[in-house]
Amino acid sequence: MSETPATGPGDDKWAPAMRAALAGDEAAYRRLLEEIGRSVRTMARGAFARARVGDADIEDVVQETLLAIHLKRGTWDGGPRLAPWVNAIARHKIIDAMRRRGVRRAEPIEDFEAVLAAPESPDPHARSDIERVMRQLAPRQRDIVTAISLEGQSISATAARLSMSEVAVRVALHRALKALAVAWRSATQ
Repeated sequence: MSETPATGPGDDKWAPAMRAALAGDEAAYRRLLEEIGRSVRTMARGAFARARVGDADIEDVVQETLLAIHLKRGTWDGGPRLAPWVNAIARHKIIDAMRRRGVRRAEPIEDFEAVLAAPESPDPHARSDIERVMRQLAPRQRDIVTAISLEGQSISATAARLSMSEVAVRVALHRALKALAVAWRSATQ
């Protein structure tokens, strides 16, 4: 649901119209809601078509979105762009409608084994690249990453073995993985 039909021109006129509406201009508010309704209708129609669920709930989504905007209009930050705020509300209402209808994304699993199967023999060059990057870590970080990420040990088992708290192991793992990502990016550029 990444459509943003109200970008561009909508951004230029929606925000000032909402400011005017918040200041009490009822005509501006009515026009704004009509424009938003058209945009949400288009967004919902596209989402429902992609999900192949028909368009019976489109008007419900439009009305629920407009009602949410009306009820939450005071939470808008007043910035130069209103469309992202509106689109987020609309996306949530579309998702809610699809959930009510029981729409779930399903992928066939018959061929997953072939898709996810590990290579017959691991690439020896990849292993040496990983070892080289891992050497850049401090010994304790390297031990934690090896134990949890490569050997599959639990955080609690690793914490007990290293006489550390589980929180400390999680923090060390997070920092080590972040350092590995930086080292990997610099090594592959």
